[in-house]
This record gives sequence, C-alpha cells and structure tokens, in this order.
Amino acid sequence: MQDFTLRPGARPLLRGVASQASADGAGVKIQRVAGFQSPDFSPFLMLDEIRSDNADDYIAGFPPHPHRGIETLTYMLNGEFEHRDHLGNRGAVSTGGAQWMRAGRGIVHSEMPAAGEGGMHGFQLWINMAAADKMNKPTWRDIQAAEIPELPLDGQGSQIRLIAGRWTIDGEDKSAPLTDAAAEAAVADIRLAEDAEVELPLPAEHSALVFVYRGALVTERGAIPRGNMLLYGAGESLQLRAQDQGAGLLCLHGLPLREPIAHYGPFVMNSREEIEQALRDYNNGTLTD
Repeated sequence: MQDFTLRPGARPLLRGVASQASADGAGVKIQRVAGFQSPDFSPFLMLDEIRSDNADDYIAGFPPHPHRGIETLTYMLNGEFEHRDHLGNRGAVSTGGAQWMRAGRGIVHSEMPAAGEGGMHGFQLWINMAAADKMNKPTWRDIQAAEIPELPLDGQGSQIRLIAGRWTIDGEDKSAPLTDAAAEAAVADIRLAEDAEVELPLPAEHSALVFVYRGALVTERGAIPRGNMLLYGAGESLQLRAQDQGAGLLCLHGLPLREPIAHYGPFVMNSREEIEQALRDYNNGTLTD
C-alpha cells in the first residue's frame, strides 16, 4: 500500500460504495450508486454512469417519463444526448457539456442518445430539493463544453472543470456556469496527472463525495479503483492523490438536507402521502399543471 498521510484539516475518508450494474429507461446499461437514505450522501441522491463502446447498450435511451421533487445534472465525457420536455424545451449536449433540469412540481421529459463513433461515457446525478422548494416551477438549461471553465491544479498537468457551484482554486473564489442548483450543490470534473496530489478547500458545513471514473485514488484506506463513490467526513479540505496512471474524478459537495426522504421511481418527496399524490397527479394528467 502506498504511504498516505492525511494533512491537518483534510477530510477523512468514511467509506467507499461500489457502483452496481443496473438498467434504466428502455434498457440502457448503467452503473449506479444510490444513497437515498444515507445522510452522508445528502443533498445528492444517486449517480448513474453510462460507459460503453457498444451502441446497443444505450441507444434505446430514456423515452418520455416524469419527475417530481429533484434536480438532475447530466455530464458527458464522450457522446451526445438530446433532451425534450413537455415545456417545449429541446437541446443537445455533447462531449464536455452538461444539462441541468429542475423537476420541481413536475416535468415529463425524454433523454435520447445519438449513435456516434467512440461510444458513450457520461453521468447523471440526482440532487434532492428542500421540502419548501419541491413544488416550484420546473426549468431546464444546456451548458455547452465551451462554457465550462477548465483550470490548472498544479504544474504536472492536473486540471479541474467547474460544472456547478462555487469553488476555491489556488486561493481564488471561482464560480461554475451553474450556481443555482439545489442545496448549493457543486460538481467538478478533476483530472489528476500521474502521482499528482492536490488539496481543495471546501465549505466545512458541506458534505463531500468523490466518484472515481478513471484510474485509482490513493487514500488512508488504500487505493480505491474506478467505479467507486467515496464519502468523506468533516474537515476543511479534500486531499486527493492519484496513482501512477493518474485519475479521473467527479467531485461533489453540497449542503446536507436534514429532511425525511420518500422515494418511488422518478419521484422523491418527504412522505409516502406526497408520493401517492404524485402518482395520482401523473395518472390523471395534472403532474405538470
């Protein structure tokens, strides 16, 4: 095991959660990490990874379906998805871009991939909404690759792409294109060079999670390979160190929502009664009214 000494103030690793093979939509093959009932995940609920060179694994996509009570953030490392919804929104996001959707009271949308060379590699993150906001008006936006700031983290070639929220990089406050996600949710794509080590300041009151999508991350509990979500404890910063092949990471932080969660399919509310109401609203056609 490689030596790793946690610096004073750096967040300790609490545990790792391995992603699980699953399928969603019209049979799209995914790797999923779910934490609906885990306080350590809050305000995040779930992360899906689509990663395949075979179009048969994803081309059927996600035909029209509803949501209520959450926000979704889709981020593409490779490939293209097109979004359409009942509000008339339509837009495509491709390699390096992202899409954000606030379901609020209710939205019906589809997410359909484009078949292209090089396969598909991307993520969808579910973010919980506070109870007081869950019935707000739905909205959506594209964030194209050129809008996402890409900043150096060291002199070795390590970089960070700021997708959502606010970050402190090299002592300076930086904002991503999306700053109004629920619960101050922040998302960044970090690419660490071989054997690189960086330390990122984070708000002490926020939760912190890291998904390893390439290479491996060295921690005080050993090396964690790709396909794992890491959940961190209290502290003022994240200390991240790659193995000799480098690492690709999705780094998440946000304000925990200390509220009950009731989850059924595409709906996330605060009680079973609210879930039943969402089902009634969808079935009688009033979910999106």
